Amino acid sequence: MTQLDHTDHPADTEPRTPGTDPLTLVVGVHLVLVNDGAVLLGRRANTSYASGLWHLPAGHMERGEPVTRSMTREAEEELGITIAEDELALVHTLHHLDADDGRSRLQLFFRPARYDGRVRNAEPDKCEELRWWPLDRLPDHIVPYTAHALGEISRGNPLSTVGWPA
Repeated sequence: MTQLDHTDHPADTEPRTPGTDPLTLVVGVHLVLVNDGAVLLGRRANTSYASGLWHLPAGHMERGEPVTRSMTREAEEELGITIAEDELALVHTLHHLDADDGRSRLQLFFRPARYDGRVRNAEPDKCEELRWWPLDRLPDHIVPYTAHALGEISRGNPLSTVGWPA
C-alpha cells in the first residue's frame, strides 16, 4: 500500500524489492574554459582521486545547493574567478560508472559565457599547476573520463556514458 507523506509524495509502507530503490547519484561539476582552441586543465596533487593526472577544474555538488551554484562555487574556490550562475551553459552530461568504487556518477560539464577575475591556482595544495592544452593535443596523463568528455564536447555530443557494460 502506498500513502502520501507530508510532502504529497508517495510514502512507502512496504519494503522495496532489490533494484527498485531510487538511485542516489554522486554529481560532479566540471568547468570547461576554452581560449583559442585550448582548454584549461590542472594537474591534481595530494588528492585521494587521480593525484598526478590532469583534470578540468571540478568538484562535487553539495547538499542544499543547486548545481549551478556548485559550479560557480568551485570556480571561486579553485581558480579565484567569479561566474554568474545564469552565465553557465551545460555543454555535456556524462553518466559514469566508476570502476574503482562501483558508484554511479553524473558528471556535468559547464562552459561560462564569461567570468570576472584572473584565472589563478587558488588551491596549490590540491593542484600542482594549471596549464592551457590544445583540444587536439591533450596530455597523456589525463583523467580518462575527462578526455572522453572533452572529445564528446568537441563533436557537439551533449550526452555520453562511460564504464557501463555493453
